[in-house]
Amino acid sequence: MDKLLFIYNAQAGKGQVKARLAGFLDTFVKAGWQVTVHPTQHKGDAAETAARLGDQFDRVVCCGGDGTLHELVNGLMTLERRPVLGYIPAGTTNDFARNLRLPRGYDRRAAVAAAGAPRPCDVGCFNGGYFVYVAAFGAFTDVAYDTPQPFKNMFGHFAYLLEGMMRLGSIESYPLTVEHDGGTEEGEYIFGMVSNTVSVGGILGLPASEVALDDGLMEVILVQKPKSALEFQAVMTALVKQDFSGAAGVTGFHASHLRVTGGGPIPWTLDGEYGGAPQVAEIDACRQAVAIVYGE
Repeated sequence: MDKLLFIYNAQAGKGQVKARLAGFLDTFVKAGWQVTVHPTQHKGDAAETAARLGDQFDRVVCCGGDGTLHELVNGLMTLERRPVLGYIPAGTTNDFARNLRLPRGYDRRAAVAAAGAPRPCDVGCFNGGYFVYVAAFGAFTDVAYDTPQPFKNMFGHFAYLLEGMMRLGSIESYPLTVEHDGGTEEGEYIFGMVSNTVSVGGILGLPASEVALDDGLMEVILVQKPKSALEFQAVMTALVKQDFSGAAGVTGFHASHLRVTGGGPIPWTLDGEYGGAPQVAEIDACRQAVAIVYGE
């Protein structure tokens, strides 16, 4: 019988995961798996457990938010033999789940994680660590996460414009040189994003038609410092609408490797978690580094 390791964050999903545990296990067993269960005990535990036990299993299923998935993939990347990865999203944003076209509802997602077919997926490497779907710096790295949900529900993408506009006076810019496959970009940037996703914070990203999870390329967006409030509004609208054709100072391209050099330390987030503040960031796409179960 094939073996499955189920790693879950008991705090995710407002405690719903614990209440649904028996149903998840029943789904896995009925799909033919011999199941081992591990609830995470502390920050970093998903990575430690995946690194220590992952190669003993045929499939590892992660249940939690994108932060738990980020940890687990970092653990798997230390292994020579990596098991297939299943994902039952149970966080507040669940950005990466949008790429996987997972069905609605915990029970249906568990069924996909148990019996779905795996497909290869790229993983980003950032100065020796790893990220699943996004590495970002600058002004908007927390807007999508910090904008209150009722505000989002009421005003839609305009909520992000308002949240960004309120920060206009305090936005910091970074003098950067960005070397990549296709050339070099230089300037004063307020935001940068290297991603393998159609959504960040449920709103920022590139059109799905431009994103392939297994092509060995990351999608890159760079935003130069706006010269006026009107230009800033145009930038925010372009980001939200995922259309950069009419926004001055917004650059988008694909790359397998980037070297981002700043005039000083630059704080980054990796999959929504703090990723350090290096002056130089070497970023690579690790092509088809993991096999992950899709929704279709």
